[in-house]
Amino acid sequence: MSTHDETRAVVERYARRSVGDRYHPLQPDVLCARQERQRALVALLRRHAPAPVAQLDVLEVGCGAGDNLLELATLGFDPARLVGNELLPERVAVARARLPSATALHAGDALMLPLPPASFDIVLQYTVFSSLLDDVFQQRLADRMWQGLRPGGAVLWYDFGWDNPRNPDVRGVPLARVRQLFPAGRLHVRRVTLAPPLGRPAARLHPRLWGLLNSLPWLRTHHLIWIEKTR
Repeated sequence: MSTHDETRAVVERYARRSVGDRYHPLQPDVLCARQERQRALVALLRRHAPAPVAQLDVLEVGCGAGDNLLELATLGFDPARLVGNELLPERVAVARARLPSATALHAGDALMLPLPPASFDIVLQYTVFSSLLDDVFQQRLADRMWQGLRPGGAVLWYDFGWDNPRNPDVRGVPLARVRQLFPAGRLHVRRVTLAPPLGRPAARLHPRLWGLLNSLPWLRTHHLIWIEKTR
């Protein structure tokens, strides 16, 4: 499959999705999952960030409506050193309205970004690779992300590792595949996020039930990974 074919297929897959307010931050399970992920992210940054976060240059591939870049800004990252890329123009428009004007946004295919190599300390992807069904395209994007990193930087990865049998437009990315995509990387892995089919009803009953179930690692479906570029 050519780059153009897979890019077009991704657009078509997103067009088929109708999730309503399932991922709205006021949904109890979404809030629980975000708070847990943020705590894990802070722990990774405190342990592995190559410099104070306000001094780090960050690119997010597939930034959507800007939620993750906004989160980084609240954690002390400099908005002027944050860069977002998004394939879907309607999401770019929403992100532009929400993010500080100092944050640069680039619309279109991440493989076509006119960015010099070794220009970022962190390249971020949240649930992008699980929407890419072509192995060659996945590898090309991973290589592009890796090229954009400075030595000592890292790919920050958040994605699910197991297939969703009810959604043929996505597939899980297990740890073995992440290692294939970034063979030179040193992985620091945290397993997070209670399986959504369990998390949604549990959080509606009580947030503590969500937390109780999430305390069992085998019920968590996602990986938050710091993929370090050592040289």
